[in-house]
Amino acid sequence: MEISQAAHIKVETGLARDRLEALGVFSWPVWTKDVSTFPWTYDDSETCYFLAGEVVVTPEGGSPVTMGQGDLVTFPAGMSCRWEIRSAVKKHYSFG
Repeated sequence: MEISQAAHIKVETGLARDRLEALGVFSWPVWTKDVSTFPWTYDDSETCYFLAGEVVVTPEGGSPVTMGQGDLVTFPAGMSCRWEIRSAVKKHYSFG
């Protein structure tokens, strides 16, 4: 497992399935989105697990962070950013 953090975005890669199951990831809702670019502001913190896709998230005033299939990502509440979806995304997500 590898953990990286930039602009308070936490990206965990290579997590074991039992860890994901312990977090309840597979019972979270699923969100999908095709290739696109859009602004986003997190009113609440979000943790998500990418089932497919590749995304570059650039926080306001920060450096781009790349994430995708197999990554567990946590975004902080109050962060404004730009999402650039490079290949269609499918992810489980949980707010709060």
